[in-house]
Amino acid sequence: MDDVFKALADSNRRLLLDSLDSRNGQTLRELSSGLDMTRQSVSKHLAILEGANLVTTVWRGREKLHYLNAEPINAISERWIRKYDRDRITAISDLKSALEKTTMTDPEFVYTTYIEAPPELVWRGITDPAFTRRYWGMEFETDWTPGSRFAVTHTNRGGIRIADDEMIVKEYDPYRRLAYTWQVYTKELTDAVGLSDAFRERAASEPRSTAAFELVPQGSQTKLTIVHTGFQSGSVVLPDISRGWPQVLAWLKTFLESGAWQEAS
Repeated sequence: MDDVFKALADSNRRLLLDSLDSRNGQTLRELSSGLDMTRQSVSKHLAILEGANLVTTVWRGREKLHYLNAEPINAISERWIRKYDRDRITAISDLKSALEKTTMTDPEFVYTTYIEAPPELVWRGITDPAFTRRYWGMEFETDWTPGSRFAVTHTNRGGIRIADDEMIVKEYDPYRRLAYTWQVYTKELTDAVGLSDAFRERAASEPRSTAAFELVPQGSQTKLTIVHTGFQSGSVVLPDISRGWPQVLAWLKTFLESGAWQEAS
């Protein structure tokens, strides 16, 4: 948390966060052109923000795109805001809301967390049914072969099972990268989680999105980034997954770091 507060203490770095808040997914060149700083200064500030996990990056071809990352602010929220809930921390609360916000000009979701566990264990955390049912309340039925269809059973929702021809494994590179198309919002599921029929109908009219996980070893930790793409402007699914993924990854982090996973092995 010290790195987060130190990163936020500099006004130039806050300007960079403000710029990304207004338009996420910018290149270094785009960020530099909108601020009264040299490209070298912007690059140094971005490195500090990325080191504090307030900014995460994704390569698109030869371009490096920068995104706001809400994970460290969520951690501060859990430790301080919910505990004390006083006006003096309104600024942090406002920043948390800004970092979690998804705008019409940002039709994708990017989120990074660091887990004190090796990639092999984190990989089990996102693929092994014995693990996912414990912290996530759902499990996948698939052989994980790229191109294979899969089904999802929501064990925490009375065993609701969802299967569809477009629910497909896209990539499977053990301990490194996993990608699959997102599940269908069936009436049974939306009723169970309190989503309206209007939401379900709009979600059904949208193109199928894709969730991709990237695992990178960082010493004793694993850097886990999820990039969820394929949304159209005005998507109703994007705000829903933007609220859901931070919670799921927080559950995964706690599950693995607390040692609870050993009971599921």
